[in-house]
Amino acid sequence: MSSTAGAKEDKQGEMKVVCVTGAGGFIGSWVVKELLHHGYRVRGTARDPADAKNAHLLALEGAEERLTVCRADLLNYDSLRAAFTGCQGVFHVASPVSNDPELVPVAVEGTRNVISAAADAGVRRVVFTSSYGAVHMDPKRSPDAVLDETCWSDYDYCKQSGNHYCCAKMKAEMTATEEAARRGLELAVVVPSITMGPMLQQALNFSSNHVACYLTGAKPTYANTVAAYTDVHDVARAHVLAYERPDARGRYLCVGAVMHRAHLVQLLKDLFPEYTITAKYEDGGKPMVQPYKFSNQRLRDLGLEFTPFRETIYETVTCLQKNGHLPLPAATVAPDRAHL
Repeated sequence: MSSTAGAKEDKQGEMKVVCVTGAGGFIGSWVVKELLHHGYRVRGTARDPADAKNAHLLALEGAEERLTVCRADLLNYDSLRAAFTGCQGVFHVASPVSNDPELVPVAVEGTRNVISAAADAGVRRVVFTSSYGAVHMDPKRSPDAVLDETCWSDYDYCKQSGNHYCCAKMKAEMTATEEAARRGLELAVVVPSITMGPMLQQALNFSSNHVACYLTGAKPTYANTVAAYTDVHDVARAHVLAYERPDARGRYLCVGAVMHRAHLVQLLKDLFPEYTITAKYEDGGKPMVQPYKFSNQRLRDLGLEFTPFRETIYETVTCLQKNGHLPLPAATVAPDRAHL
């Protein structure tokens, strides 16, 4: 057994066991990978463990010895209780990316089931994956305000504007916080923004497609808007840090960079000049929206060093090429990594 793995053994010499909901997804897969790297025994939940879309989990280093993929459904308390029994910690990552109004009650019920099942199974600590959609959607916030863990999106604004995903993440996080306090569970909340980086799964996820569309010409224009981005490596590391630090409580804003869409497109042009990016700027005659300020100091205080965004974008695109989601131009000239 490696020294890293040995460090995770309890006093009885048995390795600590944790469970990750939604293990086969983009972020969930990386959380599983990071936990295996740190020597944990991991149970990952999936609706259908035998589905080929979960096969990449079994190929992770350490998976053969220390990973089990179990059948569980967030709306089925008994399946969650079975998956959590014997675990010291739970990472609740599972969350559908959808704008369906029905997502809100489903997200709330699923989160309540996770917290209840964890408490009933004797779990000590839960790390909940929220979203910066629960933080930054507030049209009344001053452009000079610093976005941090004290900020919440305006629920009524999200609902009226049809942003049901943000509504769901807000309600789910509030439910997790209330239920964990009521049941006496330790809770840390990781709040990532649009998460980029290499994929472990084969299926193209939303954030990777967000970049691919510009390189393929599928997006003819880009909006006068800003967005926050985070490297998936950093999101996974943040989850493990939030779990392992006994004093970690509450929210941790996991944002690495905030930039205008025009700057994202220009970065893609700089790093991958072999692609012809035809997207035009939709300025609408309005001044360019300025990136807002943010603070990720709480995570830095836990020891997280954020990945430079140029490196994140480079790894995202090269992974898309490798997996066949992005066609290789006839004459491909890879950028020099030394200049990232």
